[in-house]
Amino acid sequence: MRIRSLGVIDDAVVELSPGFTAVTGETGAGKTMVVTSLGLLLGGRADPALVRIGAKSAVVEGRITVPADSSAAVRAEEAGAELDDGALLVSRTVSAEGRSRAHLGGRSVPVGLLSELADDLVAVHGQTDQQGLLKPARQRAALDRYAGDAVAVPLAKYTAAYRRLRAVTVEVEEITTRARERAQEADLLRFGLDEIGAVEPRAGEDVELAAEAERLGHAEALASAATSAHAALAGNPEDPEVVDASTLVAGASRALESVRAHDPALSALADRLGEIGILLADVAGELAGYADDLDADPLRLAAVEERRAALNQLTRKYGADIDAVLAWAEEGAARLTELEGDDDRLDELVAERDALRAELAGLAQALTDARQEAASRFAAAVTEELASLAMPHARVSIAISSTEVPEGADGVVVDGRTVAYGPAGVDEVELLLAPHPGAPPRPIAKGASGGELSRVMLAVEVVFAGTDPVPTYLFDEVDAGVGGKAAVEIGRRLARLAKSAQVVVVTHLPQVAAFADRQLLVEKTNDGMVTRSGVQVLEGEDRVRELSRMLAGQEDSETARAHAEELLATARGDG
Repeated sequence: MRIRSLGVIDDAVVELSPGFTAVTGETGAGKTMVVTSLGLLLGGRADPALVRIGAKSAVVEGRITVPADSSAAVRAEEAGAELDDGALLVSRTVSAEGRSRAHLGGRSVPVGLLSELADDLVAVHGQTDQQGLLKPARQRAALDRYAGDAVAVPLAKYTAAYRRLRAVTVEVEEITTRARERAQEADLLRFGLDEIGAVEPRAGEDVELAAEAERLGHAEALASAATSAHAALAGNPEDPEVVDASTLVAGASRALESVRAHDPALSALADRLGEIGILLADVAGELAGYADDLDADPLRLAAVEERRAALNQLTRKYGADIDAVLAWAEEGAARLTELEGDDDRLDELVAERDALRAELAGLAQALTDARQEAASRFAAAVTEELASLAMPHARVSIAISSTEVPEGADGVVVDGRTVAYGPAGVDEVELLLAPHPGAPPRPIAKGASGGELSRVMLAVEVVFAGTDPVPTYLFDEVDAGVGGKAAVEIGRRLARLAKSAQVVVVTHLPQVAAFADRQLLVEKTNDGMVTRSGVQVLEGEDRVRELSRMLAGQEDSETARAHAEELLATARGDG
């Protein structure tokens, strides 16, 4: 990795060994920035406070070797990244304003993609992970991860059934608690539909009746006007002296008829007068028919007004007009059908809920069985690791239990007991430690001293590492609180792990660092910065001097140097 302007690091290159790399240095020298840099490359949160004061941005670049057929390589290529001779080039830039950019194989990619790849590339184990593992919920998740498909397969089925049960339960509660409201709604709908059904309105009927009422209400005036207009157009037999429009137009047409042959313009006007005469005759005929057909019956007007009043009763309640009233009736009928079907729906949901609870009970039992089997193997593996970490008499066990609930409370029946259940099953998982023979098993947070807790957690992490299909493991000061012979055993165990994977350890312990294939020293300059030369690969005399400093705080102490050389010799002898 190359790190620029990150924390106390100005510009530094970190070369990690394919086997076991130990990162050492005095407190505050910047070792944590190495871990932070790797975290950024793996999609970790970008904190602008990490950018070195005075710099515009911090940049971390890394080269990660990946098999061409690995899921990480395939996912990277799907995102458009290119492999460089079997390696992925990754970079992450964090600006002082808080913006973050990620590049993978020459392509700009979302930071989330780096997080996806991280699951297949690196397993990070640190103090934060230790504290998290003290929580029972995290212990259950850790055990499930260790168990693999034996738990993952039934857990996936359980989770799907659990989600469906939650949804069905909510719907049952909604129907049950709203039963009165829904009954009231159904009664209102029935009343409205009955009222509309009694009137039997037709689409557009209100508009038609309004027009008819207007016509009937002015029948006499309409008839008089039609008669007068007809007389003006076609004449009045009772008053033959009055000249009508049809007679006048006919006279004009006759006057032009005799001379139209002499001028085409006059002939066209004569034709138009003929058309006017025809139109006047048609209008006069329609006016006569209108006057004859006009119904001035007051009984019909009363019937129309009565029908309009009935329709107005509907439009005041159910819509702006009769078309809207009919639309309300259609929607109301559909809603009423839904409400009246609630009883049947409730019966179906209750039956489904009971069936899902029975299914969950079976899946929960399968989960418990799988966890108990995995817990036995896991506890044995951690106990064996503790023997390698100078705790030969310690015994680790895992307690798997469930909580009974009162009769009538929400629960599932497992082994004849009604127990509480959740999205991960019915099991409560707790890691227990008996540090020496005769000591009762107690939760690890209470049953272990500080140094013992670190060793237990390291043993747990090492066992997890054996189940994680990733090529690189990063341990960030998980050896805190340990010293002496136990520290030597930790170094020896990490070196053994490094024979099958890449291991990076940030440590203060010389006993651990001595077992590393490569030791990196992070060292600040006088101005408080780590420059390009501030991360050194230690070899020969330089490594002895650093181990001496770590042992005694004095680089030139003969006793410390002798002890450092002895540690290196012990580590080489183990190798």
